[in-house]
Amino acid sequence: MNGRRDLSEDLVQDVFFRMLKYRHTYRPEKPFAAWMYQIARNAQTDSRHKRRLEVELGDTDTKTTAHGVDEKLTQEQQIGLLRKALAQLPDDKRELLVLSRFQNLKYDEIASLLGCEVGAVKVRVYRAVRALSQIFNELAGEKVA
Repeated sequence: MNGRRDLSEDLVQDVFFRMLKYRHTYRPEKPFAAWMYQIARNAQTDSRHKRRLEVELGDTDTKTTAHGVDEKLTQEQQIGLLRKALAQLPDDKRELLVLSRFQNLKYDEIASLLGCEVGAVKVRVYRAVRALSQIFNELAGEKVA
């Protein structure tokens, strides 16, 4: 969510600390993952407020072989553009994409986590993907219809 590996590692430690500290708030009738992700969301929000984060784009792996250098360069440029586009998305849309596409959570799990209906999650994810696509195309210099 924040685009920084070092900060993410610190946040993971903070999340596990908070899980231990607030273990009494866990309700067995609710999914454990939803409780854990809520703690992670809160840790991310608290961190952002404390540090007034500016999203830094991480380094991409620059190891290339002689074969396919152009392809590797194009791929790295695409990844860089995608990271920039993700960084420009509003937090709520970026969070949805991270949960659905990178964490591979099902829509019903995301709905439980966010406290909304599955249909609302589907619409929000669709809109987030559209917004990401538009930003990506603008950064790539393509005209958006």
